[in-house]
Amino acid sequence: MSAVATDYLTGSECELHHPASYKMATQAKRQRTVSETMKNTVVLAYSGGLDTSCILVWLKEQGFEVICYLADVGQEEDFQLAKEKAFKLGAKDMVIEDLRKTFIEEYIWMAVKAGALYEDRYMMGTSFARPCIARGLANLAKERGAHYVAHGATGKGNDQIRFELTCYALLPSIKVVAPWRMPEFFKRFQGRTDLLDYADKNDIPVPVTPSMPYSMDANIMHISYESGDLENPRNPPKEAMFTMTKDPSESNDVADELKIDYEAGIPIKVTNTIDGTTFTDSLEMFSYLNKIGGKHGVGRIDIVENRFIGMKSRGVYETPGATILYQTHMDIEAFTMDKEVRRLKRGLTDAFSTQVYNGFWYSPECDFVRHCLDKSQERIDGVVWCKIFRGNVYILGRDSPYSLYNEELVSMDVQGDYDPTDAAGFIKINALRLQEHARLRREYTKTNLEQKVPASPLMRKKIAPKSDVAPNGKPIENHA
Repeated sequence: MSAVATDYLTGSECELHHPASYKMATQAKRQRTVSETMKNTVVLAYSGGLDTSCILVWLKEQGFEVICYLADVGQEEDFQLAKEKAFKLGAKDMVIEDLRKTFIEEYIWMAVKAGALYEDRYMMGTSFARPCIARGLANLAKERGAHYVAHGATGKGNDQIRFELTCYALLPSIKVVAPWRMPEFFKRFQGRTDLLDYADKNDIPVPVTPSMPYSMDANIMHISYESGDLENPRNPPKEAMFTMTKDPSESNDVADELKIDYEAGIPIKVTNTIDGTTFTDSLEMFSYLNKIGGKHGVGRIDIVENRFIGMKSRGVYETPGATILYQTHMDIEAFTMDKEVRRLKRGLTDAFSTQVYNGFWYSPECDFVRHCLDKSQERIDGVVWCKIFRGNVYILGRDSPYSLYNEELVSMDVQGDYDPTDAAGFIKINALRLQEHARLRREYTKTNLEQKVPASPLMRKKIAPKSDVAPNGKPIENHA
């Protein structure tokens, strides 16, 4: 005997042959419905700024259910307001994750140990934050069963690469919605002015106005500024733009002096030797360094860099705390690390910096290099004293139980165990190569003078061989 019952998930009637069969059928249908919903669910890397706010509304227009993911990596943000805004704009859910300590301890400390700089100047505050954020994005997509992730990175920049390479490395089956690479989006929104118009029409509150149209990325490590009047490389940045640091010329007249303790290349304690303030917690320590560095205008740079995608871009950056750590770590490392190890480490640092900048944090080569860099830091223990004043970090002194500095050996007043006569043989061995090079140049010059050969490199002729017979015994013809 069969009966009819209502499926309260779908609202439709179904034939009930057996209670157990009906329960199984209902569960299967519910799972199919949830699966279909997840196929249209996208986890959006959300900041609450102009781009991602507009993208949230646009994704809803395309039929997606949107879960917003906002990572707290130390940016100045009203997270409750951002959450309310996301729901107001139609988000299905909003997840805010506090990644400040994770960002510092897993990414920034690695930057410090490596001494990482891209193209010798950029400390890569954005580059290090992106794999941290993207990992959270991928984890949430996996947890919720979403088939898509989305981001607001432009089709011309590096961030699209960093977000997506991380997501693909950690969640290979994920699909990416990148509106700024989709013709239906970028043809509709030709630039930031169009986004502002769209925001106005859709009642989207944004902190950007046409009078200050900078693209800004902020976290606990730095803040960056691009776009607007900065796109003309001749335009100096306006002082009113800066938020983390004071103008060095107008900073405090009284210096701050710090003592920074390192263990295995990582800062473990910061002490202000003037007022006794001390921090050991990673978040408190780094925040304090930002405060002191910002107070004295440390860490400002204005550069043109080479994007991974192939174009040059102009960026202005403020990185106060990390700049203090870069300078002090470099000092303790030079004090404790073997010369040849340090030479090899510089090559690894360059490779690591490029890998991070290009978005390959979760690549096998970057994993290998990080392990090598960790090995190099095993005995980078000690203390550095420094003075922070008017935009600069001045090293005052250093000490370490693993110091390779031998005061007696290097002293000009004490003989020690060093025999100065040994230097003569050392110099002669190193001079041999230079002497041979000089001999060849003399012979080359003499031959050219005898043959009256012009000095231009384009018109030089080879020196005739000393012998007219080749190694195989055949005569050599001289066509000079």
